[in-house]
Amino acid sequence: MKVIIAGQGYVGLPLAARAAEVGHRVVGYDVDLHRIEQLTAGDSYVEDVASSRLRAVLDTGAYSATADAAALAGFDIAVITVPTPLRDGVPDLTYVESCARTLGEHLRPGATVVLESTTYPGTTEELLLPILEKTSGLKGGVDFLAGFSPERIAPGNKRWSFDGTPKLVSGIDARSLDAIKGFYDGIFQTTVPVSGTRAAEMAKLIENIFRFVNVSMVNEMAMLAASLGVNLWEAIDAAATKPFGFTRFTPGPGVGGHCLPVDPLFLSWKVQQELGVPFRFVELADDVNRHMPDYVVRRLAEALDKRRMTINGSRILLLGLTYKYNATDLRNSPSARVAELLNNLGAEVRGADPNIPDGDNTKLNVPRVDASPEEVAASDAVVLLMDHTRFDLAMIEKNAPYVLDCRNRLSGPNVETL
Repeated sequence: MKVIIAGQGYVGLPLAARAAEVGHRVVGYDVDLHRIEQLTAGDSYVEDVASSRLRAVLDTGAYSATADAAALAGFDIAVITVPTPLRDGVPDLTYVESCARTLGEHLRPGATVVLESTTYPGTTEELLLPILEKTSGLKGGVDFLAGFSPERIAPGNKRWSFDGTPKLVSGIDARSLDAIKGFYDGIFQTTVPVSGTRAAEMAKLIENIFRFVNVSMVNEMAMLAASLGVNLWEAIDAAATKPFGFTRFTPGPGVGGHCLPVDPLFLSWKVQQELGVPFRFVELADDVNRHMPDYVVRRLAEALDKRRMTINGSRILLLGLTYKYNATDLRNSPSARVAELLNNLGAEVRGADPNIPDGDNTKLNVPRVDASPEEVAASDAVVLLMDHTRFDLAMIEKNAPYVLDCRNRLSGPNVETL
């Protein structure tokens, strides 16, 4: 089939590569010209798709990348994997709307459109479908098929591969579900059909809200446990020995990335808009998680005060700037807020992260340095925000005058754990 993957980011590119590998003719569509240039040159910017793998599907002709909407003509199935950000607490679906209009202009009878972008329940039927129908002049469920299948990308996850992760599928009707399931059956080892698009949309939000709320719980417990003289990390490890009824979550400097700080608030917004009531669990969890960088800075200030120092004028080294372990992604990382707070208080802040490609300083708000013994030793305080494998933790323990360890990886008289 001719397959369009609209959006060539961390969701779309892995799907495009896999679809090409199993035999489809895939067009990766994106409006970002720089991305298209990189992809056409065989240069992958997504960690789960090696450049060698990208070049292989380019060389066979199974995959091509373009920003030209004319190349979408004649598609059999199109998958929308564009961003759905949150703007001032309100879901911004303009990328979905724009993509739907573009696809609608090339929609033909018998074709299928699938939305993968995370959103609130009702989006597929209330927003996507009307745009496709209006633009194309065709009728959904009669002339063309449509549905929703949420992405479950976990960058850098070594346990669950892209195609090994069960894939939820849904359709606006039975014919749509059959077509969408058939497509994904050829890409994923397991597909899980659900009754309708609203159930699939809600399932994705439940997955993320489960993590969001539990992370906020242990983050708040971290603030309380320190004052109570309790080693929370030891208590969590002890609780995790229970073989049932418990899932292990650990605290950190905050939440980041494309899902946790954003997706739960989609449902909160939808509930407020339609029902006029707050989604209290999500709103409380958001409040706790957003203030974790403030707590990190407060703990650091207390530690420096004990050493007869202040944040103002201190040289502070932040280790691990990405939002996730061993990842390269800086989106919504709490490190940005920690750095901002420290800069506002007059600190001399530096950041080290070996996972960020050389020369990529576009999203950093601190001078970038290497985590060398000399740099560590020259700092008044080191904050371990993310414990990437490439950090020499033993060297940090040995050379740092003081460490605030947000990941419970270090030990010694100069180390305090969040």
